Amino acid sequence: MTENDERLKRRVAAAAEEALARQGLVTALELLTGLGWLHPAHVDLWRKGRVPDLEQLIQVGPDRVGLALELLFDWASAAGLQPAAIAYPVRSPARVPLRFSARGDEVIDRAFGIQWLSPKLTARERERLLERQGRAPDLVVIQPLEDFTCAICGTEQQGLLIMQEPGPACMSCADMDHLVFLPAGDAALTRRAKAGSRLWAVVVRFSRARRRYERQGILVEQQALGRAEASCLADEEARARRRGREQARRARLDLGLQQQMAAEIQRLFPGCPPERARQIADHAAARGSGWVGRSAAGRALEERALELAVAASIRHQDTRYDELLVSGAGREAAREQVRDQVARTMQAWRSAGEQDAAATPHPLRDER
Repeated sequence: MTENDERLKRRVAAAAEEALARQGLVTALELLTGLGWLHPAHVDLWRKGRVPDLEQLIQVGPDRVGLALELLFDWASAAGLQPAAIAYPVRSPARVPLRFSARGDEVIDRAFGIQWLSPKLTARERERLLERQGRAPDLVVIQPLEDFTCAICGTEQQGLLIMQEPGPACMSCADMDHLVFLPAGDAALTRRAKAGSRLWAVVVRFSRARRRYERQGILVEQQALGRAEASCLADEEARARRRGREQARRARLDLGLQQQMAAEIQRLFPGCPPERARQIADHAAARGSGWVGRSAAGRALEERALELAVAASIRHQDTRYDELLVSGAGREAAREQVRDQVARTMQAWRSAGEQDAAATPHPLRDER
């Protein structure tokens, strides 16, 4: 194996371990996005059937992709992960079949159809992960920042649009003008309206300040919204009491998890200052953050998950990583530049306990 292949092997292992710690499974898509070879936005386009195959969106050649998938297979097998088949349903009006390789390569297509699950998952966690992975992506409707021209009827529009094969389409041409907009903010109302609507779509708007699309609400059928509003009014008082009890319970659970995580970080990295360990735990285990502390591995206080949390803290606070990103460096390139510095700091924090133990006089040795 060449030096470049060895380097790729380490990168594959790091990306796979990070995905596994974050969500309890690893897929080829997770690997390629973790390596920086495939942008998540392009995955979304592919899932919606907007491109004929995934291969044309990957930023490296098929030979390199094939090697990375082989390395993933070797790593997952050695780690004792459990393979499971995965289907990627497409949610688009045209129902274009999803293809991975342009040439119909059976080996690559088969590799993309496997997901590797952690053996530590419970039966319920495994079932939920498989269900989520096989779920079709949402229909997404955009609130444009400027007027647009519908690619189907050719008229200038000011309302919502949905991207289709010819280009942006207005709601009338997309046969979605009978839907009504429900703003985000009331989770129960949104959940019930969506469940009662035969057709629904997520509405997003691009934020220039944050440079990303942000969810604004959903489009649902008028009758479904009416039924959901009546249902929410009927049990509003009971839901308010339930929310109060649930908030208090979650606060106790979160505080306990953060304290346990900080203590475990201190045990693994004795040289880490106590206040820093608390900061890492508070950040990683923050509810709704999506960080590694909220993953199944993080809640179980698994060593690898805590190592990832510590490494992320060092990367952002003790290196030039953020400056490199601001200057235009790619995520993977920036990580590569600071990788050694992160490793040295982690090793120093980890070995501090060993040095303290060696410096402490042994009572039996002193007596002799």
